[in-house]
Amino acid sequence: MRARFALILGLCLPLWDAAAGASGIVSGQAALAVDLPILSTREPSTGRMSLAELRGKVVYLDFWASWCGPCRMSFPQLEQLREELAPQGFEVLAVSVDEFEADALEFLDEIPVSYPVVHDGEGVTPQAYGILGMPTGYLIDRKGVVRLVHQGFRKHDGAKLKAEIIELLGEQGS
Repeated sequence: MRARFALILGLCLPLWDAAAGASGIVSGQAALAVDLPILSTREPSTGRMSLAELRGKVVYLDFWASWCGPCRMSFPQLEQLREELAPQGFEVLAVSVDEFEADALEFLDEIPVSYPVVHDGEGVTPQAYGILGMPTGYLIDRKGVVRLVHQGFRKHDGAKLKAEIIELLGEQGS
């Protein structure tokens, strides 16, 4: 219980730039393994999804929660980016950090997406990544290296993110 409280408190704190002293995954480091149960609003899922399955693609790993206001803004923009750039090798993998799966499923009923969504109700993955707030995204190149850490989400962030993704998609051998 104490660990869960610490995680929730940490997620509610103001966001700091990862390079400014926050401990966690930063640009230039290899992305940590993610292997979690798939959330599905259509039918109960017993499957799992791993980040390793997406190796060779440019991936936006998005940590989010149902109670996160900026997440409601980011989901439609990420969906649009994925629809537009998937043919070039882009994918989004969203990680719900909601304690209760039902909360995440209710959010997905309101704001459905076609990209894979997994659930980490224990908070192990966000803790390993050093998440300080919601949403936090990691843009990962084709080799599994984090190239950008994006904390928070504002209306204009989608265009900036698209430019970063297109740049990575154009890199040879990334």
